[in-house]
Amino acid sequence: MSTLARTDNSILTRWWWTVDRWNLAAVVALAVTGAVMALAASPPVAARLGLDTYYFAGRQVLFLAFGLFVVVCVSLLSPKGVRRLAMATLAGSMVAMVAVLAVGPEIKGATRWISLGAFSLQPSEFVKPALAVTAAWFFAQARLHEGYPGNLVATGLFLMVAALLLMQPDVGMTMVVAAVWGVQFFLAGLPIVWVMGIGCAFLAASVGAYFTFGHVQARVDRFFDPSAGEGYQVMRSLDAFHNGGLTGRGPGEGRVKEVLPDAHTDFIFAVAGEEFGVLVCLAIVGIFAFVVVRGLSRAYKDDNLFILLASAGLLVQFAVQAMINLASTLHLIPPKGMTLPFVSYGGSSTIAIAFGFGMMLALTRLRPGEGGAK
Repeated sequence: MSTLARTDNSILTRWWWTVDRWNLAAVVALAVTGAVMALAASPPVAARLGLDTYYFAGRQVLFLAFGLFVVVCVSLLSPKGVRRLAMATLAGSMVAMVAVLAVGPEIKGATRWISLGAFSLQPSEFVKPALAVTAAWFFAQARLHEGYPGNLVATGLFLMVAALLLMQPDVGMTMVVAAVWGVQFFLAGLPIVWVMGIGCAFLAASVGAYFTFGHVQARVDRFFDPSAGEGYQVMRSLDAFHNGGLTGRGPGEGRVKEVLPDAHTDFIFAVAGEEFGVLVCLAIVGIFAFVVVRGLSRAYKDDNLFILLASAGLLVQFAVQAMINLASTLHLIPPKGMTLPFVSYGGSSTIAIAFGFGMMLALTRLRPGEGGAK
């Protein structure tokens, strides 16, 4: 480790001694878990589609490897570099989302992807972390500089992104973006009256989504009355946890992956429950909880409001996405079609989550002499 001695002043060495290595280790653990689960869950899905046995598993390993590379590269940035990158990504993603509505193919009733040869890009995945950091900057500027219209700008950006998401439509992702924006606005000093007003607006919007979007209404109806529709995947998911018990049936011995269409994506946690058991599932949940608590504890020690708001937004987004996936798998909420970060199969999702995670690591690095050293 002589090349990483504290006396070395290279960029890589400074990064190593200032980055949160515990959270870096946690994301590697999640990536390894994702690779193992891709090998366990995807072969039956590939066989049903007439693809090579390890088609999805091989692609996911590549996505995860590139994702970890993105995490490291982005975490090398300064807070100013993170802000600039986020703003550029937000602008590019919003332009791409408009293009998707015009030329993107419709898949399962939604228009969210742009085809790039053998791969498909979902721009809305990248707009989430970019908006969290950009909104944090404007919220912070409004708090620090009287008269600066930062709150108005952040709200306008949120409304534009939400409108683009609803036109796809993607109600689940809209909810995640709204939750992050609301938490950041609250942390930035939003008056309690406004908090209550926004809460009522979110509730009204949820009711409106039920009556506006047919797929939302169908999912909610099936959740409260499974006999009224097809709750097939959720029921098989619950069977998987029952079959797995505490220690699981063993690697490769699961059966739910043979009948679940989304075993490698939205319901990969059910495959983990059947093959590895509840104890391993609790360990996976523990890693997610560790990442969020550890990241927030470092961010809250910083006296830079932008860093606090941006880090909190990125971590809330990470946590909410994980909770939605887990709760859907366990039939605690209607299914949302949302991936489990770093575990579910998905190229755009994996790279976008890695992008956000890298920005969080960059923002929570130690910065002695700049204020907010932790």
